[in-house]
Amino acid sequence: MSKTDVHDTMQLLSIELRGLRTVLDNIGAYVFTKDTAGKYTFVNPLMCELFELTSEQIIGKDDSSFYDLNVSHDLRHNDRRVMKDGATLELEEISLVKSTGKFRTYWSVKTPIRNDNAEIIGMCGISNDITERKRLELALERERGLLESVLNNVDAHIYMKDANRRYLYVNPKMEEFLGKDSTDIIGKQDEDLRSSVDADHTHFTDARVLSSGAKYSAEESFKDANGDKRYFWSTKVPLNLSGHPESLIGISTEVTELHTLREELELQATTDVLTTLYNRRYLYRAAEQEFLSSIRYDQPTSLLILDIDRFKHINDTFGHQTGDEVLRTLALHCLETIRTCDTIGRIGGEEFAILLPQTCLDEAHQLGERLCRSFTGVLMSTEPQAIDITVCIGVSSRQEKDTSVEALFTRADKALYEAKRTGRNRVCISS
Repeated sequence: MSKTDVHDTMQLLSIELRGLRTVLDNIGAYVFTKDTAGKYTFVNPLMCELFELTSEQIIGKDDSSFYDLNVSHDLRHNDRRVMKDGATLELEEISLVKSTGKFRTYWSVKTPIRNDNAEIIGMCGISNDITERKRLELALERERGLLESVLNNVDAHIYMKDANRRYLYVNPKMEEFLGKDSTDIIGKQDEDLRSSVDADHTHFTDARVLSSGAKYSAEESFKDANGDKRYFWSTKVPLNLSGHPESLIGISTEVTELHTLREELELQATTDVLTTLYNRRYLYRAAEQEFLSSIRYDQPTSLLILDIDRFKHINDTFGHQTGDEVLRTLALHCLETIRTCDTIGRIGGEEFAILLPQTCLDEAHQLGERLCRSFTGVLMSTEPQAIDITVCIGVSSRQEKDTSVEALFTRADKALYEAKRTGRNRVCISS
């Protein structure tokens, strides 16, 4: 080889070495080599920064000078595996750096260095600092554990759906409600899991949230896996991951007991407990609405007020328990006799009122007569004798001069007392 060729070769090697040095200096990883005794033979600048020393202060020394090996004992163990067994390792290592007193976590690749005879003469290591990543992973894992603990134990049905309304997540309460394991729910739509009625409702509300990007809250009712109807207060929130809703989260808290209680309270507020007919308050409210409607549409409306004959005598003779049974018997009989469009209620004691929409005075009189006659033969078997139930009925209709529904009740009351005065078991019309 000529001197020129040697010079060119040396120049190329020099360029290559400078390139390799540049790579090692800027690779963004800790790069080092060690001899078989575990002493450093090369460190890149990042290693110097880690130990806060120059390369001259590091070369020739082993890890005991830089790490607390009581804590970082895996370092020597791993090095021995590489240099004695010839293994190439890729693994996580944790060390305590003496100069900083801080723990660091690395993802390390360690491989043996061999001579031309394939004999191991040392090792090369490349370590990436993953301390921050591990910290974030642990923090994320803790948050995930906390979130799962909350979702798995919160008293609410929680789920997540994608833009196609396919389930992405359900918590245990939702699994229980649908009667299926999450593996049988994820990826499916409500059409695959619920009745068509319930699926149509969820489709409508899901589409509303996804199209508007706005939160939706309302009371909803669905049938569970056993076919029982249950009530929920549901909130659906869109997830805007890229400027538009791509999924939604639903939270449904069961309010079945509250709904049932509310219905019971509403029933108590409008119903007479003894007879289960409407109470005075509800009937007066219904009468006011019918009165105003009859004026607006210029249609007749009438009212019957009914009173049980000699009811005080029944109570005094047979007791209040029998009297209550008489009231219940009368209520049931009236319900079976009046028209479906009529409204009946107990307005006090033994008095009942029947609201007759779109009914003139003559028609109301006929209905009253028919109802009065219908009690013939209605007996209650008691000791020592059966009770024969008869009634008096007062009839009134709206007049042009009437300014409130009170006038209707006042005239019907007067007609009722006229029926009582003139012999009972009869119907009288208001003048």
